[in-house]
Amino acid sequence: MDKVKNIHSYKIKNLQVHTGDILCLSFDNCEPINRGDYWKILSLLIPGEVDHVALYIGPEGQCVEASARGVYAFDMEDNEWSPEKMFKHRGIFKDNLIGIAYPIYHLNLSSEEEKRIRLGAADYCIQQAESHKPYNINLLDPDREDAFYCGQLIYKAYLPYGIDLNTNVGIPNLPGTNKIVFPQEIWQSCYHLRIDT
Repeated sequence: MDKVKNIHSYKIKNLQVHTGDILCLSFDNCEPINRGDYWKILSLLIPGEVDHVALYIGPEGQCVEASARGVYAFDMEDNEWSPEKMFKHRGIFKDNLIGIAYPIYHLNLSSEEEKRIRLGAADYCIQQAESHKPYNINLLDPDREDAFYCGQLIYKAYLPYGIDLNTNVGIPNLPGTNKIVFPQEIWQSCYHLRIDT
């Protein structure tokens, strides 16, 4: 993958995404897959409606995410979210697109500053994918950079720009979990739009 030099746009169903916007996903209502219902079970352990996040990079449908396979890039096809079409890139990973979170919407940034942040966040995620960073199973350590889980990757991408997505907004106040960057808190703390179903 090359360094992102321009802000890319892409339309997924009814929503426009730009480089640096966040795809918010759920494992609920997914059909069972060959290896059982792993993702549905996982969704029961993650508070809120949003169970997983990925960063839109562009061009076209290119995104970066951190999952059990580590950090990697994948492509959407035909302006739709279709996990089955992405198995070759993502593995047998079934989820539904809930909507898009826009972390810098409403920040009243100049166009130059917005571009700098979007490209910086995208480049950070690309670097982690190119380095084949593994999955971070220690959810309580979001500050490490040798391994990533989904929310942590997005959090670390935006943190150098003063955008802290570890807000604890929209999740239960459970002792010892305030360091975990839950996908739901990214969804709740950012301006977001829901995909039409």
